[in-house]
Parts: sequence; C-alpha cells; structure tokens
Amino acid sequence: MPLPRSGPSRRALSGTVGTPAVLLTAIALLLTLSGTAQAQGEGERLAHPEKDWMGSTIRAHEGDTRDSSSSRTLAASVEGVDVSSHNGGVPWSTLYKQGVRFAYVKATEGTSYTNPKFAQQYNGSYKSGMIRGSYHFALPSNSSGAAQANYFVSHGGGWSRDGKTLPGALDLEYNPYGSACYGKSAKAMVDWISDFAKTYRARTSRHMVIYTSTTWWKKCTGNSTKFSATSPLWIPSWGSSVGSLPGGWPFQTFWQYTSTGNTVGDRNRFNGALSRLKVLATG
Repeated sequence: MPLPRSGPSRRALSGTVGTPAVLLTAIALLLTLSGTAQAQGEGERLAHPEKDWMGSTIRAHEGDTRDSSSSRTLAASVEGVDVSSHNGGVPWSTLYKQGVRFAYVKATEGTSYTNPKFAQQYNGSYKSGMIRGSYHFALPSNSSGAAQANYFVSHGGGWSRDGKTLPGALDLEYNPYGSACYGKSAKAMVDWISDFAKTYRARTSRHMVIYTSTTWWKKCTGNSTKFSATSPLWIPSWGSSVGSLPGGWPFQTFWQYTSTGNTVGDRNRFNGALSRLKVLATG
C-alpha cells in the first residue's frame, strides 16, 4: 500500500522508526490474500507431477490389475510404449529395434504442468520412425474440462493429419492429491469429461482416446456408456488378459499390459494391424 507523498500524514510518519503496526498488519493481510488467490488461480501448484504417469495411481490403488475373467486374443497387434518425464531421455532407436512402433508421451497435467522432457520424447519417437501421440493427466478437481483441454492442446496435445500423429489421450485415474474421484459425483465427473471431450474435438477435429481402468470408471462415472461410441478405449491390465471392459466399450483399442518392460517399463499393444493404427493416426 503506497504512502501519501505530501501533507500531514507524511509529516506524522517522518521521524518514526520502522513502519506503523497498523500498516504492517495491512501489508501482511494483503500478502496472505495475494498468496491464496495465486494458489487458487493456479489450481494447485502440483506437488509431484513427475510421479504422475499413465497407470501410476492405478497400480497404487488396485495393485496387480490382471483379470482372468475374460481372455481376449489379438489376431494382430502393434507394440508401443508410454513415457513421461520420469523416463528421462528415451533411447528411441533401441526401442524401434525391439519392435516398438508407437509411443504416447505425457504432455501436461492440470493447467500448470508441462513435461520438461516432452521435446526429446515426442520428437525423438517421431524421428525414429514411430507413430506418436501425447496424453494429458487429468485433475478434474482443479479446473474445468475445457480449461484443461485447451491447456493440453496448446502445450503438445494437438493433432495433424500427417499419418504419424495419434489423437490425444485423456488419462483418467485415481487422484494423486486427494479423494479417488476428485470430490465429484458420477454425474459431475461425466460432465467434466464431456467438457474436455467437446473442447478437444473443437480444437483438433478428433475424438480423444480415454485411458482408464474398469474399476475406476465404474467407481467414478457410474460406468457411464456416454463415450463408448466415440472415444477409443485404452485399458490397463497387467497380465495375460485384458479382462472385463467398462462403459459399454465392445473392445479396447490400446492395452497397457505391463509396467516392467525392457528399456521402458510401460508397454502397450494396439488391437489390430499396423495398417489400422495408421488409419487411426490419419483420421
């Protein structure tokens, strides 16, 4: 709060030592309010986004998610990986030699975090010959779906019809900072996802991929079937079987089948031949 520069008030302050107690109190109050507003505006300055990668909270909450109740044999499949900053600099040429043909890279989380390794991971996978895409770690309690979709698209989540860029994926899993469903009812969660989906499609012309576990989806969306006709499903199930699927999806498009693969742990399979993966990339 600026002090008056002339008149009696200025003369009254001259000759005092330090700042009057009333003014100190006012300054402290302003600083407190400013800090609170800044924290709220940022939707939390995230405590540990480097630890939030695709499936990290699913394993923490569900343990080994393998489900032998339903075995789904793939007639053809394409090997892929998903990576985030915790993987560091990824040796893409090594992975390509191992048969990996696609990669998804974490781009963003909430509306305040971008992956510091994104350029090396996203561009490196492309240059190695892989088809690549990016994903957003959702924090539905922090801000609207539209705000997070816009942040994602503006920070690496876009799409181009080059035949080598997959539609963006929305990573929906347990809240790493609080309650499992981010304090939302099933209806509120479905509305949030719809808000994200609508905005993402408006910005890119593509329907987003949804990554989620069957257990989380049932718990937090009431097993909504709203997205099964438009969004490809990406399911984690670390074992020999995909298991039961959520939300009316008749099949999975991607399957995260292990988190302990060679070179990069998180390994995935596309449910189809490479030619079909290229169709998904082309749109």
